[in-house]
Amino acid sequence: MAVTTQGLPLGLTAVKFWTRDKFKGTAALKRKINPTRVPIETKESYRWLENLHQSDALIGEPGRCVHIGDRESDIYELFCLASELRTSFLVRVQTDRLAGAGDHTVAAVMANEPPCAAHVVEIRNDKGDAATVTLDVKFRAIHVLPPIGKQKRYPPLMLTYIHARERDQPTDRDRVEWRLVTNLPVHSAEQAIEKLSWYALR
Repeated sequence: MAVTTQGLPLGLTAVKFWTRDKFKGTAALKRKINPTRVPIETKESYRWLENLHQSDALIGEPGRCVHIGDRESDIYELFCLASELRTSFLVRVQTDRLAGAGDHTVAAVMANEPPCAAHVVEIRNDKGDAATVTLDVKFRAIHVLPPIGKQKRYPPLMLTYIHARERDQPTDRDRVEWRLVTNLPVHSAEQAIEKLSWYALR
């Protein structure tokens, strides 16, 4: 679905109908096969790349698009495809990737990054009750490596990670914590908060 940066829905840009050929045994198969060594074209997650292609083709101006996705679209191949198509992405992080020379991970880098701003948001619990929380925000551009089994096929990328974590631990729910990655330029706390707002639109 396409929306403006103000949240106005514009319509659908890609549609994919699919179903698994086999549901039973999927979890067991993942324990036997390292999914990072399987070609992306043979995996269910390839639909995210297809959606990116379809959306950019329909819009006709890839440079104006920011593809926003949840943890399922935290796919290194998608990051590389976005670079090839000269389009942008903003994705919630699922995988702690290798960084720098490969001797540490993104999480280790971000753990040492101090917060640069506070961002106040309103959330609702499972009962629909509203609460105002303060998030500590930090961001950093990081040299990220592809999965070990795919380093001959895909290049390293310079990506920006944005972390927003609830300042105080609540007693009645999980702590709010967002970890995002993007290929968009982020040079200030204001730009980092803007990206958090864009992600919240999904």
